[in-house]
Amino acid sequence: MVRGRAVAHCGLVLLSLWLCIQSVPISVDKTKEKPKKEELEPPQSAETGLHYDRYLREVIEFLEKDPHFKEKLKNANMDDIKQGKLSKELDFVHHNFRTKLDELKREEMNRLRMLIKAKHDIEGGNGRTVDHQTLLKQFEHLNHMNPDTFEVEDLDRLIKSATTDLENFDKDRHDEFKRYEMMKEHERRERLKAMNEEDRKKEEELYEEMKKKHNNHPKINHPGSEDQLKEVWHEADGLDPEDFDPKTFFKMHDSNGDGFFDESELEALFTKELEKVYNPENEEDDMVEMEEERLRMREHVMKEVDTNKDRLVSLSEFMAATTKEEFLEKDEWETLNQNPLYTEEELREYEQQLANEGDDINRKSAELQKQREDLERKEQELNAQKLGLQQAVEEMERLKAQSSKAEVIQPGAPVTEGEPAPIVPGNSKPLPPGHQQQDVPVPRHS
Repeated sequence: MVRGRAVAHCGLVLLSLWLCIQSVPISVDKTKEKPKKEELEPPQSAETGLHYDRYLREVIEFLEKDPHFKEKLKNANMDDIKQGKLSKELDFVHHNFRTKLDELKREEMNRLRMLIKAKHDIEGGNGRTVDHQTLLKQFEHLNHMNPDTFEVEDLDRLIKSATTDLENFDKDRHDEFKRYEMMKEHERRERLKAMNEEDRKKEEELYEEMKKKHNNHPKINHPGSEDQLKEVWHEADGLDPEDFDPKTFFKMHDSNGDGFFDESELEALFTKELEKVYNPENEEDDMVEMEEERLRMREHVMKEVDTNKDRLVSLSEFMAATTKEEFLEKDEWETLNQNPLYTEEELREYEQQLANEGDDINRKSAELQKQREDLERKEQELNAQKLGLQQAVEEMERLKAQSSKAEVIQPGAPVTEGEPAPIVPGNSKPLPPGHQQQDVPVPRHS
């Protein structure tokens, strides 16, 4: 069976849930390349976009090296993987690989602790001690209660977390794009409000002209239709559309040779269609919208072709799709501008949300300004107190200096030059040094 044989070579089927996101335009004529060897190399998986992407990929890399685990993988279906049955096979993985998995888990635990500490430091810390065990609960892709060894529960958590996170990944991207478009329209309307009537009219005319230019493009073939694939066959591969062969086309565009179209390989097939609508040099074309258009095309094809919902298109699924009526679809693909992303009510709600956020920011700004003024006032008071204390200290030092210079005359102390000697009444001669002055009786007259 093609699928089972390919999975045996490419590694974990669970990785098929996570191959996504980055698209690479096709510009190479693969008919001129050397034929691939019969023995397939392990595929190079695309970035998943998950914050634990590196940990996920390294765990997969070591698990797929174990012969027992790889053998069990061949017979595992997607339900077994999602329900954790494959995780239990970890108990039979070779000791050397288990030791390496333990090491990978410890490195991931250290990384998460560093993230927590960095966030704590950025937020100021406030003198609080970081409770790592409590904060680690938010990371559900590993068992943080056992930080040293990689166990069955860790593999089970990793599978379930990645499955859930990536199932929500496209939805999150759509929601983010919707907010982006509403913000663009909100800002445009705000600019119009600030203009006078004449400038507003010119701006509106320019806006309508840009929309018209953007909508004036060649027909966009339905993604995954015969016409769309034939165009790639002709424009990118340089082959005659009359010679189009689905099986050959699949093998030519299975860039890693694993027997599947992953999401990035699918998205690469839509480049020619997207170039009809979007040009980075045109003012009216938004490249953010182009990537959203690419995502919508990929989701459409996956919905039509990926019958087992493993986020991969096998050769058998692809060939089956070419026999369906939808494969001959001739209607033009409706682009984003033909499908409104939001209603006026949603835009008003979004603008109200922005207004509320603005009010919160202004309130917090006013609070911070008041705190700043209070701090400045307290700083002035402290500076005034500091100046008063400094002046008091200086006055005390001055008085102390004057006191040390003043000399108090003591008995027997030499007279300082320039000071008059004590005078004895009735005697014009000064007293000798050390002589105490005594009262002299004055003769009375009878």
